[in-house]
Amino acid sequence: MVKTKKGAKPFVKWVGGKSQLIPTIAQKLPADFECHDDVTYIEPFVGGGAVLFWILQKCPNISRAVINDINADLVTAYNTVKYSPEMLVAVLEDMQKEYRKLQTEVARKEFYFEVRGRFNGGGLSDVDNTAMLIFLNRTCFNGLYRVNSKGEFNVPFGRYANPTICDTATIYADSEILQRVTVTCGDFEKTEQYVSRGACTFLYFDPPYRPLDATSSFNSYSKEKFDDEEQVRLKYYFDRLSSMGCWLMLSNSDGKGRNESDTFFDDLYSGYKIERVYASRSVNANPQKRGKLTELLIRNYTDMVSFRSKQYVDVNVKQWAGVYGEPF
Repeated sequence: MVKTKKGAKPFVKWVGGKSQLIPTIAQKLPADFECHDDVTYIEPFVGGGAVLFWILQKCPNISRAVINDINADLVTAYNTVKYSPEMLVAVLEDMQKEYRKLQTEVARKEFYFEVRGRFNGGGLSDVDNTAMLIFLNRTCFNGLYRVNSKGEFNVPFGRYANPTICDTATIYADSEILQRVTVTCGDFEKTEQYVSRGACTFLYFDPPYRPLDATSSFNSYSKEKFDDEEQVRLKYYFDRLSSMGCWLMLSNSDGKGRNESDTFFDDLYSGYKIERVYASRSVNANPQKRGKLTELLIRNYTDMVSFRSKQYVDVNVKQWAGVYGEPF
């Protein structure tokens, strides 16, 4: 494997990615988190993995990590990056060369839809499936991942003339980190089996966000819907894990920030610590509805961390803010 000094970071752009919230999450870890050895870290909704890649690089006391997602293509991608980075890089380099030599937007658009059709057609090897997912992610509109009710990727062409399709250094850096990670696919509740009995387990939940209104609805990461019933089921799972002594942190949308009478999460998680934090949202058909909004950060503990080195939070974490804030 090629060695690189570049730090690991998300290899795909994912709607709702938490790069910009890393400084806040760092400050709100359990107060004595870094003092515990043999910590298990679990993400039941891994998405792009911004928190995963950050926390595994910054917290060496995490000895075991488990990530899960219901999106089978995404899970395949994580396993491909983990086990077959050389083969993946080779395919991506070929796709990048072929795409960049196209001289017109019409030709690039035709190439995009050809790849999208092959991706949706299935029957691909894991490496080809992952390469096409990354290609589509880097060339589709706004770097979205969205599927229809049949599970077919349906994001339109993004009109980027010279995107970075093959980020070799990131793939190898991520592969190295993922050697420490168990990757699973399925419902979020299956992660309970990985909770360490008699040891410290920290779970970070970043589920599909509850829509603020009809126009802002975007949680079609998989053909399975994540509605209010699922949000309630997740809360019961949160309760169960809390009773087992796990440290828990969860992010979600702040309906009350848009509509004062929308107290869905305030009522649902009334027994836990609920804080409102600012985050930027760039996925909205109406540009005037993008920008700073409050989101919820919910925890089952109240102590906040002050890392031994304030510089750790103020400087090292800044590189994560806005990692994907601009187009590729």
